[in-house]
Amino acid sequence: MEAIIPWLVFAGVGAVAGVLAGLLGVGGGLVMVPAVVFYLEAAGTAPQHVLHLALGTSLAIIVFTSISSFRAHHRRGAVVWPIVTKITGGILVGTYAGSYLAAQLSTRFLTIFFVAFLYLVALQMLLEIKPKPSRTIPGWPGTSLAGLTIGGLSALVGIGGGSMSVPFMSWCNVPIHRAIGTSAAIGLPIALAGAAGYVVNGWGVAGLPPHTLGFVYLPALIGVAAVSVFFAPLGARLAHKLPTGLLKKVFAAFIVLVGTKMLWSLF
Repeated sequence: MEAIIPWLVFAGVGAVAGVLAGLLGVGGGLVMVPAVVFYLEAAGTAPQHVLHLALGTSLAIIVFTSISSFRAHHRRGAVVWPIVTKITGGILVGTYAGSYLAAQLSTRFLTIFFVAFLYLVALQMLLEIKPKPSRTIPGWPGTSLAGLTIGGLSALVGIGGGSMSVPFMSWCNVPIHRAIGTSAAIGLPIALAGAAGYVVNGWGVAGLPPHTLGFVYLPALIGVAAVSVFFAPLGARLAHKLPTGLLKKVFAAFIVLVGTKMLWSLF
């Protein structure tokens, strides 16, 4: 029975992450990283590895969820592929470099950085802060630099980058539905490079729990990925029936509480 418990826990996390992604359009990493952290802490995993495992596992999960997401947006013509083409080089370099940097950083620093990011996302959701469209998508150098930055930060917080790439594209006058669809496609190279980086940089590290591939915890990867892709459509259907504006504020309050709990655990 004990061997089954992790799979059941992460199947439940996958269901929640899938519904929230479809309902609110929030990145799964905001749910998956804290969930993996809390589980591994409860399981007695060495503290210095917990957050690295959570970040790497979240990015590995996003490999699968992003494929499902961007295919759905592509069918609706909402992916601007020229932007994806221009930004992917910077994304790949930035995300892999970010995963390498994360492997060198302490859990304490990464936790503070992740919690600060949670607070910023919550503030944006509560105040509905949106960039004012004031320019167009830059050329290859500017777009590559944006990809480098988005990828690097995404690797440090274990997300698919939507909370940064959507505002960037909105600022560059890309219509919001196309910015969201394009962001879903950009999430795949972020997840691939980030997951690869966490696998490579965690390979052979002493003290990792069983069932890991570098800094990727396989029960969480399989359990969450297998379930979340089926629950995202449910969340999308609920989005047309429920007050998503209010729900975003509730979720923002929730992630503030989660972030505060993570921060408190350091002291």
